[in-house]
Parts: sequence; C-alpha cells; structure tokens
Amino acid sequence: MNRTQWLQESRKMRFEEAYGGYRRGSLTQAEAALLLGVCERTFRRYMNRYDEGGLDALLDKRLIQISQRRAPVDEVMRVVEQYRSHHMGWNAKHFYAWYRKESGGRSYTWVKSRLQEAGLIERAKKRGKHRKKRERAPLAGMMIHQDGSTHEWVLGQKWDLIVTMDDATSEHYSMFFVAEEGTASSFQGVQEVIEKRGLFASFYSDRGSHYWYTPDAGGKVDKTRPTQFGQAMKRLGIEMIAAYSPEARGRSERMFRTHQERLPKELALAGITGMAAANRYLKEVYMPAFNAEFMQPAAEEGTAFVPWISGQLADILCERHERVVGHDNCVSFEGLKLQIPADRHRCHYVKARVTVLRYPGGQMTIMHGPRKLATYDALGKEIQLNDTVDANFRRSNCATS
Repeated sequence: MNRTQWLQESRKMRFEEAYGGYRRGSLTQAEAALLLGVCERTFRRYMNRYDEGGLDALLDKRLIQISQRRAPVDEVMRVVEQYRSHHMGWNAKHFYAWYRKESGGRSYTWVKSRLQEAGLIERAKKRGKHRKKRERAPLAGMMIHQDGSTHEWVLGQKWDLIVTMDDATSEHYSMFFVAEEGTASSFQGVQEVIEKRGLFASFYSDRGSHYWYTPDAGGKVDKTRPTQFGQAMKRLGIEMIAAYSPEARGRSERMFRTHQERLPKELALAGITGMAAANRYLKEVYMPAFNAEFMQPAAEEGTAFVPWISGQLADILCERHERVVGHDNCVSFEGLKLQIPADRHRCHYVKARVTVLRYPGGQMTIMHGPRKLATYDALGKEIQLNDTVDANFRRSNCATS
C-alpha cells in the first residue's frame, strides 16, 4: 500500500468512527467534527456525500488524479531502456551527466528516481558519522596531490592510473596510464603540471618508496634521506608532505573511486582496449569532461603558481647517479657500458667523477660538471644530437614512458 492509498483508507476509518458515534448519540456534531479535525460545516458536507455515494464519495479526488506535470510513459521507458541497454552498472550521477550531454531536460532527481523504480540502481544507504574534513588550500597551486591506482581499467588488463590534481579546486592537471607506478611516472606527472601551469608550492603524496624513504614499515618517513624524486623536488624548491593514512588522502581516495566507477565503462563504450588509445581518450575526452563536472572554485582569487623560466626542466626531473669513469673510458651503469666519445678538449675522463642522468623514457646523459659528454638510448647506444635537437629531446623526454 502506497502513501496515497494509506491516506484514503485512514480517512474512511476515521469518518466511520465519528459518524457512527454521532448516529448513536454518543457524540455531538461538534465533537464528531473535532475528532476528524474539521469544522461542523465540513462534517455536515461529509455526511451528505456519504448518504449519496457511500464511503467512496469521501475520497479526495485530488489524490487519485494523474498530475499534468507527470512525464509521458514513453519518455520514462526511453530513459530506462537506454540505461539498461548501454549504461548498465553506471551510477546515477554518471548516467545523468551523459543524459544532460545528450540534451535531456529532466532533473537529476527525476532520472535517479525512475532508475530506482525500475530496480536498475540501488537506493543509497544512510551514511555513518563523518570525520571532520581538512580544509582545502585557499589558492590553486598551493598544494598538488599525486596518487596512483591499480585497477582493471580495460577487460583483462590491469594498469596503474597516475593522477596529479590541485587540492584547492580538484582540477586534474595530468592523467595517464602506465604499466607500473614509479619514479618515472611521478616525474612525468609533475612535468605536465609545471609545463601547463608553472611551479607549485607543495606536493602531497602517500609514503610510496619512490616518494619517500621509510626506515620502518608503516613508520615515519626519513626526510634527511630523499629519494630521486625527493631530490628533484628539493632542486625545484617544492615542499613535500607525506600522508600517513588513506583517510588523510580522502580527496584522492574519493576521486579514484569515481574513476574506477566511470572510466572502465567509458573505455568499454568507446571500444578502447590498448594503453595508447586509452591515454589519448584520457587527455582529449575524459579529463576535460571530468574537470568541467567536478572542478570547484578556489576559496581565494589568484594563483600560487609561478611561471617556469629556468631552462631545461627535463634535466631536473630525472634520476641522477654519481659514477667514476673506468680505465676503459666507460661508465658502468646498471649492467650497461656507456662509452664516452672522443673529446677534442680532453684525451680521456679516466677516474673522473661524472653524473648519469636517466630520464623517464629510459634515455641517459653523462654530465661532467655543467658539460654534457654524451647521450644514450635505453640500451646504452650513443645518440648523436645537435644542439637544436638536443633541446627538443630533453624538453620532451619526461613525457615518454
């Protein structure tokens, strides 16, 4: 029995009780009207209607009339069938975003109610007591979050999704898939933010081994022993902040739940099965749409971003390893022999201390102080580059993975 039926039956029962008391003489007309919560004149009208048509004449006709604003059955069926055929498993908010994009004119509540009535989505459970949220940074660029999520983004394949976002606005500056999260993917995300917006003030992350050195599992991070990533952030003047629990990264965790709910379905709908195509979809379609729906205005006007004007960003956002040149004028590096080419300024570099820069794409460069001696591919083969090509090479290197 729905609410309307319950109200109508309740009205019948109360009238029978009051009318019966009045007919038996145990209640006056005024007392019977008071029992029904109406005036004496209305009670007399009720009696006249009862004498003419029985209890059914007492029903409020307004409660059984179909609303003129009620949606046509065909429209309801179209929405339900669209969801059932093409969007099964999408949550109500995700489906409503698609519905509005397709020029749907109904409200979010209307769409959600129709899907719930059809048994296609569940009603939300009552939420428990919520802990106090950390306030957002007041300005864009004051704090940047980076996190990764391993998930089956396409059928039968698990990848890591790396997201770099702003704490103040939740705007996603960088999103891409990689086979495995690590130092290279972290460098790539940071480079995309700096190239797009500029230097930011602080970097917020979990205690992953590529971000922090943690002497004891589950313990505090050791800020005196920075990782390769930590050294790069120090060179850029960016403060690193460690999160000690998933709850502390609440915005990132909620954001990834949304991505895990939506993104696999969108990739499947678009027929995407490969990582390269998925990354193009993220950049060209998904990330702009996600930002348009979820990005919030910062609490204060302005920005904390500072334009990057200091030269080769790729030479900072890379791994740096100190080595000593061997007697064969080669540098041994992770099983590779990097031959230093002939130099008209110096016969050899035997026993010289050099720095090997390894970029996210796997390419390497040997530096002796400020001088670049040679550049190599990921297999240790020397790459011949002129000055113009070398500048473009290092500018784009972090984007290669």
